[in-house]
Amino acid sequence: MGKKHFLTIASALFLGVGLLSAQNEGQQVKRDEVPMPTVHQDTLVKHVMELSSDTYRGRLAGTEGYDRAVRYVQRVLRRYGVEQLEEIPFMVECNEVENAKFNVYRPGDKERRIFSLGNEFCCAGVTGRGYVDAQMVFCGYGVDDKRFNEYKHVDVKGKIAIVLTGVPEGLGLPQSVASHYTTLRDKARTAEKHGAIGMLAVNVSPSCPSYEVQARTWCGELPHMATFPILQLTLDCAREIMADQVTPLDSAMARIERERTVQSFSLVKKAEIDVNARYNPAARTANVVGLLRGSDRHLAKEYVVVGASMDGSGMQGETCLFPGADINASGVAAVLETARLLSQADYRPRRSVLFVIFSGSEQQYAGSRAFVELYPQLKRAEAFVNVQNIGYGDSVAVMGGLKYPSLEALVLDRDTVAGRLNAVRGGEPKGLRGDARAFDAAKIPSVVITTTRGMHHNHTTTDVWENIDRRILTICSQLLTETVAELGEGLYQGRDRRWIK
Repeated sequence: MGKKHFLTIASALFLGVGLLSAQNEGQQVKRDEVPMPTVHQDTLVKHVMELSSDTYRGRLAGTEGYDRAVRYVQRVLRRYGVEQLEEIPFMVECNEVENAKFNVYRPGDKERRIFSLGNEFCCAGVTGRGYVDAQMVFCGYGVDDKRFNEYKHVDVKGKIAIVLTGVPEGLGLPQSVASHYTTLRDKARTAEKHGAIGMLAVNVSPSCPSYEVQARTWCGELPHMATFPILQLTLDCAREIMADQVTPLDSAMARIERERTVQSFSLVKKAEIDVNARYNPAARTANVVGLLRGSDRHLAKEYVVVGASMDGSGMQGETCLFPGADINASGVAAVLETARLLSQADYRPRRSVLFVIFSGSEQQYAGSRAFVELYPQLKRAEAFVNVQNIGYGDSVAVMGGLKYPSLEALVLDRDTVAGRLNAVRGGEPKGLRGDARAFDAAKIPSVVITTTRGMHHNHTTTDVWENIDRRILTICSQLLTETVAELGEGLYQGRDRRWIK
């Protein structure tokens, strides 16, 4: 007797029972009445708590902390009955900051203002190691261009450059020029070219509170600047340093943007920086892949891929931990819970399901790109469902409709009970992002489940499990489970068969 089709049933915490309509290229298919499994909120939170604990030291790709997280995920998938667990190794750039000190003083003063690692500053992900003690020079956004040169009238030789992150559009620079100064490495190389021996980057990102330390793991292209320290200061930290100088920080920023004029100047104060970091240009890391073989003899040869990135921004010293509860322990928890539910005999999909936990997301999504290049079964993949950052925000966002409208429609069709996904169609761009881009490049229909306005704790030390919104985490996880179950039934065929060899 053939397996019955699924009926969507929403989370017992929030939802009632309704009939599910499945859309396959615009055609409606009536489903038999079989209850869908319901995600367990406590199980989801347990996984988030575990992966964001200091046991894994922020899960930086290429470190033992990330490898321990891999072993945890493997144990969970094995316990849930997922078959053929394997690791797909690849190499990433890895920089472990073992300790960092930063203080500021006026020449001749005995007292020094000692700043706290993890509270007022952190190191750039690819900071160089070393000790410097020198005068500071404010260099605006660190731009060196004939149309706007912030180094022209200041001397930074043997000094420490203070620069602002990003490049404002108001400077009127061509995109090709502005893009050159968007990463910390490019800014640091420019400062070093003018003789600077270190750099302080002031975080002016509107997505980060002025008091918050925020990590930047990927800081631009190689080569590595091995002996050039790069610290990242909170906005409040930089304001304090420049409060009693020639021009306070906020005044200098306002003049740059309002008048489009250079505001560079030398500070009276000096800074002492001491960074100890272990750099590895080719550290081993790995994706985790688990196969749940489909229950139908023919459809088992087709695959649905569900994945989430797991690596985070790591830990610096013993005081600066980036837990990564929302980014992206929340997504990993949802994948694990989907594996638990769909591996049960009553709910096993007819198609095979690949559960993938990616590394290298903080390295320009190197893990998903490596997976697409190295995993041969993907030629039979019908769809990829990516889940990321689902532990915080005010509503659910489903991305991918611009490229794959029928796949997005299938996901949105899960919203069958009283608009439970809230503003699922609004507030966020509809294009693909993150790990889904690699699958899209391989012509695999893809969709991303995430949240709107959920980046408040993006790569910060406050991305802890206590800040997770359990309700939205549960709703997104239920949506993921129902979507993968629906795709696993075999009705959706999104791939252009001409691409399959």
